Amino acid sequence: MSFSEIEPRHVLCLLGGERPFSELCEMIQSAIDRFAPGFEIDYTFSEAAPDDRMPMSFDVCWDRVRKGAWTDADEEAVSDHRSVIYVLGPPMTATDAVKTSATALRLVVHSLENGIAAAKGESAGVAHGVARWRELARDAEGQTGAALARPCRLAFAKRPIGTTEHLYSIGFHLNGIPDVYVPRSVSDDELLLSAIIDTVAEELFSGGIETVLARRGAKLLPVDGYDEDDFKYNPYGAIHLAS
Repeated sequence: MSFSEIEPRHVLCLLGGERPFSELCEMIQSAIDRFAPGFEIDYTFSEAAPDDRMPMSFDVCWDRVRKGAWTDADEEAVSDHRSVIYVLGPPMTATDAVKTSATALRLVVHSLENGIAAAKGESAGVAHGVARWRELARDAEGQTGAALARPCRLAFAKRPIGTTEHLYSIGFHLNGIPDVYVPRSVSDDELLLSAIIDTVAEELFSGGIETVLARRGAKLLPVDGYDEDDFKYNPYGAIHLAS
């Protein structure tokens, strides 16, 4: 089910290290030609110079659920970056979202191994350190179905995001599923609520939306926190769990 005809896209933010900008673009384009069809470098916003907004941007985006998701060395790499390259993924349907996200993950890790110093997924605003990106790629290698969806979701979705009433996820649309909203009344422990969000995501792949709604007494509602032209917008809506 979709609340919109909008098809989600990956936006990858890749920070260059010492290797020249032109060489990094050639490396990324070569990788796109070899294994990431439909991806493209966004030359409009990419630049062969540091962006002084990046340290704060990454600080907001670091994954704070996974212990050790980034290190001091990763923060230093962001501070010392010398260029910024944005890569756009192809529009995705719910059917091909996991496969496309696996390709995005492979492209991120390939770039990190060839001169890119740091990476984040803009379509949910989530960043990991180099070691964590590599770990997620290893977890995805050779997998299919739900086993592939899990590392792709952990790579490109952020949780928990908070409002006064809920903690929720952003980025599950990149796996072709609704985001998940958990009432704060369930617990004061944000890590526990994050675990609930992850559990519901696993249930969506194993049993489907209708099963999850019935089992948990939840509701599927459209997402109204983002405009349809925002890369964070989830056309598949959000599952609101009961208190």
